[in-house]
Amino acid sequence: QVQLVDTGGGLVQAGGSLRLSCAASGRSFSLYAMGWFREAPGKEREFLGAVSWSNGVPSYADSVKGRFTISRDKSKITVYLQMNSLKPEDTAVYYCAAKASGGDYKYVGSYDYWGKGTLVTVSS
Repeated sequence: QVQLVDTGGGLVQAGGSLRLSCAASGRSFSLYAMGWFREAPGKEREFLGAVSWSNGVPSYADSVKGRFTISRDKSKITVYLQMNSLKPEDTAVYYCAAKASGGDYKYVGSYDYWGKGTLVTVSS
């Protein structure tokens, strides 16, 4: 079994920054990519971005491009989400996810493992 532990959420004022972390552990598995999603109350889970595990190349949703940055540390099997210029509408539970094979990075169903989520609240 693979475990993902996502941490770093909290309360921040609009315009502020937060960095989320997601550490993977468990039995040996092949990582193809890791992604970040968020889910606001009453809304569907939304793709934010993902990073290729092999080459570290990220891709982003248009809604966060330029404000959010994804990176990964292969030695720690950890992925990060740096969030800048946060807005009240960024308030949500943020989830990291891992996929063991190719497929659409943006599709929730293509991920094999999920963290439990970390709450980010942005006050105005």
